[in-house]
Amino acid sequence: MKKLIVLAAAVVFFVGVAGVSYAEFKRFNVYTDRTAKDNHYIPSGWMGDWGDMKIDTGWKENPHSGVSCLKITYSAEQKQGAGWAGIFWQNPANNWGTKKGGFDLTGAKKLTFWVRGERGGEVLAEVKVGGITGEFADSDAVSIGPITPTREWKEYTIDLTGKDLSYISGGFCWAASVADNPNGFVIFFDDIYYE
Repeated sequence: MKKLIVLAAAVVFFVGVAGVSYAEFKRFNVYTDRTAKDNHYIPSGWMGDWGDMKIDTGWKENPHSGVSCLKITYSAEQKQGAGWAGIFWQNPANNWGTKKGGFDLTGAKKLTFWVRGERGGEVLAEVKVGGITGEFADSDAVSIGPITPTREWKEYTIDLTGKDLSYISGGFCWAASVADNPNGFVIFFDDIYYE
């Protein structure tokens, strides 16, 4: 009986510390600050006109909180001829469903993020959770949009109630088009997290 109790305690300890189950946590960060040790996912999934984008993961002017935020510059030059661009935050990096990774985010009720535009009036066609396909596909996908940021920080949420979050390798994604942003844009994201 003692061995069984010790084994059960070890399993509980493993689940809580190793992060096997989101249910043990109140918040799961995608990005808070550049140097935050509890950031999850990597902005490696550049899509569409990927050559039209630049990202600064440690922009220090006017973050929503902490010392830094994400600054994304989109030129809308259509260097790859797609007419749109976007970035997926992935786990592991560059994972388009070809390798194991991702996180079990079961228990999360929403994804929260803060965004602002340099000028205001920029248009994000879509912001989403999940949606990566392939051999190791995400278990679900949900999105909101379009979103039109203002010059001031504004909070948005994606409702995850009832979604299958047991395997999410595409933790956060945004996409925008040339049609909506013919002159490109500069936008900022901060405090992206599941709760």
